[in-house]
Amino acid sequence: MSWKRNLGIFAVFTGSMIGTMHVINRVITYIATAENYLDKDSYEYYNWRFGKIAYKKKGNGSPILLVHNLDVCSSSDEWKNIEKELAKTNTVYSIDLLGCGCSDHPAFTYTNFLYVQLITDFIKHVIGTKTDVIVSGDSSSFVLMASANDETIINRIIMINPQNLISLAKVPTKRTKLIKYLIFAPIIGTFIYNIKINKRTIAHKFASSYYYDQNAISEKDILTCFESSHKDKGHSKYLYACQKSRYTNANILFCLSKLNNSIFIISGNGNPENALSASQYQNHLPSIEIIEMNNAKQLPHVEKPDEFIEQVRILFADEE
Repeated sequence: MSWKRNLGIFAVFTGSMIGTMHVINRVITYIATAENYLDKDSYEYYNWRFGKIAYKKKGNGSPILLVHNLDVCSSSDEWKNIEKELAKTNTVYSIDLLGCGCSDHPAFTYTNFLYVQLITDFIKHVIGTKTDVIVSGDSSSFVLMASANDETIINRIIMINPQNLISLAKVPTKRTKLIKYLIFAPIIGTFIYNIKINKRTIAHKFASSYYYDQNAISEKDILTCFESSHKDKGHSKYLYACQKSRYTNANILFCLSKLNNSIFIISGNGNPENALSASQYQNHLPSIEIIEMNNAKQLPHVEKPDEFIEQVRILFADEE
């Protein structure tokens, strides 16, 4: 009889733990999204085949597409300091990638090619003409691959601190696939995600990687990222799991040689690794021009918008 009693105690304990995790998950989601910094009603929506894609359109003139960093904390809010200025001379589209911000967060495997297709379809069906693109961080590979696959959709490209080519080429392994399955789990996976992605860890990322000037970090920016990472009841965990499992990676060396676009990299020299990553791209495609911004880290367009806009105006000046 003792084993039945022990089994009963274990079942009650396990049920209590899972119930507690579920309550904590719900509370975190409520706290993260209560202020509604990302107003869903302020967006237009593109009904893509894999979900609704939130975007904003401002200004008139030749189009510029702004693509935020691929991170569950990121959204088109990343461009708020520059899109108004760009809209004075251009039609500016800022997009929330699938699994981010106010776009849908479907529960499936996110891959690099999924985002290549999203960029391609959005340009063809929403913008409707060849466009310049400014892309941040880990999303850079999607834009390069989309341009290599279809030369009719993208004109000039500015990449902001693109991902290291060596880490980008790493493929999923048995260990990383296990991480994906664990985080995909309904309650326990969400609990793990909430431990990894919370206000404290986001604030640490701002201080260590995003900003050079610690005094420039805004509490509202941290809370906006916190909200973005917990939209749709924390379903951003599916993208997070796929990134950690390397499903969003791709070896893009084959496509670099196919590109004949004007391509520029803006690198924040406050992170030494940014210069190393930029030089990797230039080594494989010597025509790439690298511009370093002083006293900036991962988000120079957020931290130093005026200087960033000045660089964009120079790089995107009409060619003679």
